[in-house]
Amino acid sequence: MSELTGRLSVFKTYKLYVGGKFPRSESGRVYEVTDSKGTWLANAPLASRKDARDAVVAARKAFGGWSGATAYNRGQILYRIAEMLEGRRDQFTAEVAAAEGLSKAKATAQVDAAIDRWVWYAGWSDKVAQIAGGTNPVAGPYFNVSAPEPTGVVAVLAPQESSFLGLVSVIAPAIVTGNTVVVAAAENAPLPALSLAEVLATSDLPGGVVNILSGRTAELSAPLAAHQDVNALDLAGADGELAKDLETAAADNLKRVLRPAPVNWTADPGTGRLLAFLETKTVWHPMGV
Repeated sequence: MSELTGRLSVFKTYKLYVGGKFPRSESGRVYEVTDSKGTWLANAPLASRKDARDAVVAARKAFGGWSGATAYNRGQILYRIAEMLEGRRDQFTAEVAAAEGLSKAKATAQVDAAIDRWVWYAGWSDKVAQIAGGTNPVAGPYFNVSAPEPTGVVAVLAPQESSFLGLVSVIAPAIVTGNTVVVAAAENAPLPALSLAEVLATSDLPGGVVNILSGRTAELSAPLAAHQDVNALDLAGADGELAKDLETAAADNLKRVLRPAPVNWTADPGTGRLLAFLETKTVWHPMGV
């Protein structure tokens, strides 16, 4: 209670983000989130397997409309999200500083880099086809055109060590190319991800394109890896043993898997993740001669 005003502090209640809505975990469970010194920050929802399955249903439902939107439209929506993130820099700076034990200056640099990266990926929306597709020379009176298409529903394990910059670096490239995602936030630092959900919900992003769960990474990733309606996995936030188990589960329905690897999230991201969850469709068309 504040000594000057006599007011009680109003603590924020964090929730999951599934299908454009903010449900509590179906089990009602929560877990304590602390800062780098062990100081309590908040109770985050402890998502269950049922929550993971609900998130996949929401992502699949949103896939048709999102993948069918024009690349220009997707880019505009992502840019709008960046605008909104810019307006909440102070909030994200405080959350990143607490989550990662950084000074205000270093946390600000992380948040600024994350917003810049979101803009960078937004700009690729109507350009990626130029590096991932093209016309092919064939012997015959045909046009032969290869074009990139999204893989589908991607389950993303957010990086554990980079609660916001790393998070943006795995979500943005997946959705800008037309995929929908189910994200398992960093287990020990989920608050920036849950706050990102609030930005997404008030942007132009259709519900279900991004679904964010907090909880135990191993508990959430197992049903996602085995789910028959998940098309791909990004294992950025998995350790070696967990990644091996998830790859085995993913092989059951031939999911595309992006294996974990050491990443400097502050470095130039390149186009690797942008191309990771694209398929190539090749079409033959007569020239009409």
